[in-house]
Amino acid sequence: MEHLVSPSLLAANFINLESDVNLVNRSDADWLHLDIMDGVFVPNISFGFPVIQAVKKIASKPLDVHLMIVDPDRYLVRFSEAGANILTVQYEACPHLNRTVTEIRNLNMKAGVALNPHTPVSLLKNILPYIDMVLIMTVNPGFGGQLFIKESYNKIAELRKMISDGGYNVLIEVDGGIDTVNAHRLIETGANVLVAGNSIFGSADPVGTIQKLKRLL
Repeated sequence: MEHLVSPSLLAANFINLESDVNLVNRSDADWLHLDIMDGVFVPNISFGFPVIQAVKKIASKPLDVHLMIVDPDRYLVRFSEAGANILTVQYEACPHLNRTVTEIRNLNMKAGVALNPHTPVSLLKNILPYIDMVLIMTVNPGFGGQLFIKESYNKIAELRKMISDGGYNVLIEVDGGIDTVNAHRLIETGANVLVAGNSIFGSADPVGTIQKLKRLL
C-alpha cells in the first residue's frame, strides 16, 4: 500500500495555529498528528481537549491522536467527542490493553498501540488481532527534535514479520526524528505511516517537505 504522512502539530507555530493546520490541509499529508502529554507519563505537557476541538473545526485531514498519559481509559469518550479519528495509547500505560482498544473501536475510532524504544514488539503478539495500528516510538517520548534511534529499524522489521505471518491488517506508524533522509529506509523496512514534526514545520518549505516525505523524491 501507499505510505501515509502525518505531520505532528507539536512542532507547529502555536501563535498562528490555524495557519499551520491549513498548511497541512492543502498539502499531500494524509493525517494530522496530535501528541497529548500529561507531565506524568512523559516529562512534558502539551495540549488537551480545547485545542483538539478547535483543530477539528478547521482540519480537513483525520486527526491521529497519540495519548502519552496515565490512565487513558478515563478519557476515551472525551477524545472521541473532541474529534479523534485514530486514537493510540501507550502499551506501558494500559494494564488492561485489550479492554482499552476494544472500547476505542466501540467509540468508532481506529485503535493504535504505541511502544517506547525499550519495549519489545514481541509483547504485542496477542493484541495484534484487535488493533488497527502500532506506533513505534523512534525516540524517547516527551519532546520533539530528538535524534532518531537507529535500533528502531530492527523493531520495525520484526513487527512487520509478525503482522505478515499472522495475516493482520495492522499499520506500522513511526514517530521521532523522521525526515527526508531516513524516510525511504523506514518504508522499505516496513513502516506505513511517517510522523514528522520539526523536519516539516522547521523547514523553509513545509508543504514541499511533506510532498518529499509522501513521494520520497
